[in-house]
Amino acid sequence: MDAIDNIEIVYLQIEDYPELRKAMEEAYANIRDKFWEKEEIEILIKKFPEGQVIIKIDDELAGCALSIIVDNNKLDNKHTYNRVTGNSTFNTHTNDGNILYGIDIFIRPKFRGLRLGRRLYDYRKDLCEKLNLQSIVFGGRIPNYHQYANEITPKEYIEKVRKKEIHDPVLDFQMSNDFHPKKILKGYLEGDEDSNEYAVLLEWNNVYYEKSDDVTNLKKTIVRLGLIQWQMRLYKDLDEVMQQVEYFVDAVSAYRADFALFPEFFNAPLMSKYNYLSEPEAIRKLATYTEEIVKRFSELSITYNINIITGSMPEIVDNELYNAGYLCKRDGGIERFEKLHVTPDETKVWGLQGGNEIKTFETDCGKIGILVCYDIEFPEVSRLLAKEGMDILFVPFLTDTQNGYSRVRNCAQARAIENECYVAIAGSVGNLPKVRNMDIQYAQSMVFTPCDFSFPTNGVKAEATPNTEMILIADVDLDLLRELNQFGSVRNLKDRRNDLYVVNRGRK
Repeated sequence: MDAIDNIEIVYLQIEDYPELRKAMEEAYANIRDKFWEKEEIEILIKKFPEGQVIIKIDDELAGCALSIIVDNNKLDNKHTYNRVTGNSTFNTHTNDGNILYGIDIFIRPKFRGLRLGRRLYDYRKDLCEKLNLQSIVFGGRIPNYHQYANEITPKEYIEKVRKKEIHDPVLDFQMSNDFHPKKILKGYLEGDEDSNEYAVLLEWNNVYYEKSDDVTNLKKTIVRLGLIQWQMRLYKDLDEVMQQVEYFVDAVSAYRADFALFPEFFNAPLMSKYNYLSEPEAIRKLATYTEEIVKRFSELSITYNINIITGSMPEIVDNELYNAGYLCKRDGGIERFEKLHVTPDETKVWGLQGGNEIKTFETDCGKIGILVCYDIEFPEVSRLLAKEGMDILFVPFLTDTQNGYSRVRNCAQARAIENECYVAIAGSVGNLPKVRNMDIQYAQSMVFTPCDFSFPTNGVKAEATPNTEMILIADVDLDLLRELNQFGSVRNLKDRRNDLYVVNRGRK
């Protein structure tokens, strides 16, 4: 498949119907000959626009998810598809209900393999939580059952699928996304010969559900961070490095993290094959991998539905060597950042140049900043980002000694307090005896908060075990920052004396 520039989930509009019809015909070519009519889609959009979404890849419709809200007390446990949809009139939908009922979800064949179905299910879960609904329910097809119908019952079939003795592409996927079988529905979908017209009533429970009349909006305020504390070890090639990268991306995305943060120079082990060269020559060889690494990171961000901060890597621009990284967004967007301040050692040994641009990044989880290692020790940069509305500051770093780590750690915590933001730092551990100037590493990845009543008293939200390969997962609440800014015990952003001193950008 060609490179993807943009991927997004948007509300379905009636103008999308011609493309939607084509997509349905492709996705359901061997299942049924009745597709949603334009009038039916129009009713769905009118009744419950938030429940009807499509996923687009480079503006091309790739998949769709349709749903309604029903009252659990009126949902018959022996219902059929026609009954729950009111024979496609959707008169069963009610805004006063407590169940999000999925009535259709599909991905066009040409876009399968990108985990787009998982992305649509994640949207439904977020919608369920934000609307304070009790659960998501739907009748799941069992398309391989017809192969076993003469030998086992549907109940036995489900059990064998659960035990991985039988592969069912639909049921396997749904159970891997935390949906649990409740019961068998007989005669559920008329014409579904592959499933012998059986379906499995599947359910995902919203653990945040509270009985309430309030309906919240869909703005994301709780952001989940996934930090990778990377173990430096020798790898034979780039594929092996990226295999380890994908392992960690898979791990943090399984916890539905919104961001994955990798450390500075995580790819340094690839320099081992160039150890016969001088340090400046070896790191320029390492820079030849950067373009391919960024491409693979972007593919992972789309596949696993997570925003990835790649850490940083050497990159040559106009024959100058920079320490640069990339923000690979889950919608397919890619943005670049540079290390602004290079250490004396990086200049002396490698000939690195400092970057030239200070900027924030807009994401689906608020505005973020990214500073690389030494940059966090210069408070003016973070203050400029805070003035632009930064909520979370990410700091990929690489330090060899506890002294160096302490500088990064203590400065990062100071930045969280003075800028009223969250700061996440992630570094590498272990050693690389066959890579010169990269011999040892020391790190303890952490998430820092401001220090006030709504936050931990020590300003530490989460911390990894020092010098141990692991991931760190932490939730941060953006609404608490807004409250702090207005009503905090102290207000570091509001109370600065602009009449006495200012921090401005340089001309460059």
